Amino acid sequence: MRTLLALCLCASVSLCLLAQAPNRKKIQTTDGRTLEGRALSEGMTDLQLLTDDQRIHLLRKTADDRYRAVTSQRDWPTYHGDPSGNRYTTLTQIDKTNVSRLAPRWVFPLSNVTQVENTPIVVEGIMYVSSANEVYALDAGSGRQIWRYRRPRTAGLAGNAAIGFNRGVAISGERLFMLTDNAHMIAIGRFNGDLLWETEMADWHQNYNGTSAPLAVGNLVISGTAGGDEGVRGFVAAYDAATGKEAWRFWTVPNPGEPGSETWQGKLTEHRGGASWMTGTYDPQLDLVYWPTGNPGLDYNGDERQGDNLYSDSIIALEARTGKLRWYFQFTPHDIHDWDAQEPPVLVDTNWQGQPRKLLLQANRNGFFYVFDRTSGQLLLAKQFLKNLNWAKGIDAKGRPILNDLKANENGEIYVCPGFQGGTNWFSTSFNPATGLYYFQALERCNLFLKRDMEWQAGKGFMGGTARPAPGESFTKSLRAINIQTGQIVWDLPQISGAATASAGVISTASGLVFFGENSGAFMAADAATGKVLWEFPTNQTWKASPMTYVFDNKQYIAIAAGPSIVAFGLPE
Repeated sequence: MRTLLALCLCASVSLCLLAQAPNRKKIQTTDGRTLEGRALSEGMTDLQLLTDDQRIHLLRKTADDRYRAVTSQRDWPTYHGDPSGNRYTTLTQIDKTNVSRLAPRWVFPLSNVTQVENTPIVVEGIMYVSSANEVYALDAGSGRQIWRYRRPRTAGLAGNAAIGFNRGVAISGERLFMLTDNAHMIAIGRFNGDLLWETEMADWHQNYNGTSAPLAVGNLVISGTAGGDEGVRGFVAAYDAATGKEAWRFWTVPNPGEPGSETWQGKLTEHRGGASWMTGTYDPQLDLVYWPTGNPGLDYNGDERQGDNLYSDSIIALEARTGKLRWYFQFTPHDIHDWDAQEPPVLVDTNWQGQPRKLLLQANRNGFFYVFDRTSGQLLLAKQFLKNLNWAKGIDAKGRPILNDLKANENGEIYVCPGFQGGTNWFSTSFNPATGLYYFQALERCNLFLKRDMEWQAGKGFMGGTARPAPGESFTKSLRAINIQTGQIVWDLPQISGAATASAGVISTASGLVFFGENSGAFMAADAATGKVLWEFPTNQTWKASPMTYVFDNKQYIAIAAGPSIVAFGLPE
């Protein structure tokens, strides 16, 4: 009975089994130490040892049967690698002279998963990857599994979490944090995978679900939920990292009578969207969190929600300790095209018109590129980055779009560019201070939009219409580099237009490279200054994730989730 109870209570199945039949080892290290503990995993030349102080040691076997300790020299500790959200690295080991020799060093397939949408994080040599309701700890130098946390998927969910999407975890001290598919925040021990606490963020029966990577800020862990296309009411919430107790909550859609509610006029008073389903960014000097918000609902029908519909399609700047709103900017007032603002809000400190300034950059789904002073929220630049854009003539001095009067055809459909997928989307972007260029994936595509009335239902979508490709038209996906001072496109790298559009972002390097997932399934590196392709590796997978980099055992790796697997690339020995 005691053994059965222990198995039932253990959060990590792999560690439970090891606890029942421990594989004890005592080894000598090359620096003269003796280590003894439980072998969590082992290969011919590598060993992952959990010592009695509950620390994991990553080891490599030497010719004299001793072991050499290994770890990472440069971590990737958050979803974007840095709280600023800028996937730019100062690592230079992989550069333009040797990138052509880059090759896979290891592959880790996630079992029973068809598509990984996760960005791995690496801390002290251990890589953490996730899919819906499960986390793997891996040796970042070999990809060997150390432990696995897993819980059953939730039946009856609506939204992307029902497909199995999970974009990653956060880490603070010895705790990992993840959103479960049913919108719970959980904390697990990063050395053993044991469940430490669990807090319900929202009721999944009301169409809330969890897909994003949380953001750890001080003693708090912050996140929102998914479900905007299913009619939830969006929010951003912070939880005490030690206990899981909620510290504050900011609702992205005000209730009637609250400030901002005057921007919602009509009969639709519930299920109004604004979900915050992507990871925000953080400025520790200002102690401000910048969070992107989702589109209003119904997605395609705004008849019963007249007005700007705050704070949908916005960046909200919140005080990290209190959740108090400091400033906001709404990109697309009264959105009826599903153009959320969930694209990364990238924080950079650089010169603006000859003076140092704290900036926030975003290429928005509506087809415009924006630059803000992130201290005050002042709009500094708004420039169209799409070739095909017909919904607005431009952005006025107050930051509001100057709308075109688009007419419906005989079927009641309205031809709009960009389409519902936007001119870009949630995948990662990067600013390189050496080139002064901002890199992002752009999508040239138009749709025919048709609105319809509908009632909200639990477990169902709440789109309020349809969006379809215009007959005879295709799309173009391209990697673009934009001069942030002017908004000018400096170079444009068109990709193969297949049956589906990939969702892979970019990372840029101080060595002058941009890595990105190409639409046909190739992983590529381009010259950051010119856009010339310098390397490619065909994964033959549909991209749903963005690249990251780290240094392990003094070797730089570039890793990305391709299909159901994590693939780590490095230079030959």
